[in-house]
Amino acid sequence: MEASNFFKFKRQTEEFEGDSNKDLWSIFKIMGEFVDGYDKLFRVGPCISVFGSARLKPGSKYYEMAIETAELITESGFGIITGGGPGIMEAGNRGAHNRDGKSVGLGIELPFEQGVNDYVHSKYEINFKYFFVRKVMFVKYAQAFIVFPGGFGTLDELFETLTLIQTKKIKQIPIVLVGSEYWGGLIDWIKITLVEGGYINPDDTELFYLTDDHEDAVKFVCDFYKKEKPEPNFDY
Repeated sequence: MEASNFFKFKRQTEEFEGDSNKDLWSIFKIMGEFVDGYDKLFRVGPCISVFGSARLKPGSKYYEMAIETAELITESGFGIITGGGPGIMEAGNRGAHNRDGKSVGLGIELPFEQGVNDYVHSKYEINFKYFFVRKVMFVKYAQAFIVFPGGFGTLDELFETLTLIQTKKIKQIPIVLVGSEYWGGLIDWIKITLVEGGYINPDDTELFYLTDDHEDAVKFVCDFYKKEKPEPNFDY
């Protein structure tokens, strides 16, 4: 095949097809989700966001540890925010429920998941269509993030939060990673590849704290708020 033929492609259309009004009207749906989320979560008060896998089952190591962590957080005066689903999210809400605390679930419409778990208080259930709106809600009102092992969604939420702190779009708040057997390899890669390669500053590795002990995780958060006042993370 001649090179001239190999690199010959069909010219693409220069404009999108369809009615642009559909996209424009979606702005009002997005705005509605922001208004509803801001209003409800501001009234809930200071909470800790708990992230982790939706696939971990009751009885598994990190599921049970997440329950105990959420119980201690609730006893410390904070509410619990999760994505409202199963696994670690359910465990976080369950721990808050066990101690009669504020158990918040930020649900998302997905084709393979229905509704929120049974431990989310109906008063604190908020459902979203748009992932990006939901992620803003996790960040704006959370006073810390306790992150258990998880998949792409957990990593996405973790690195977005780290980026927001690194770029000073939000104030620095505690980010606690639970489980060195899970996070250890990633942290080594960050320190060796990212730091030594000059992709991030060495100080950026201090934006998170690793532990294997749920009591230590909660203590790290509570010690931070001996000096800081809980408040929303940004004002715009």
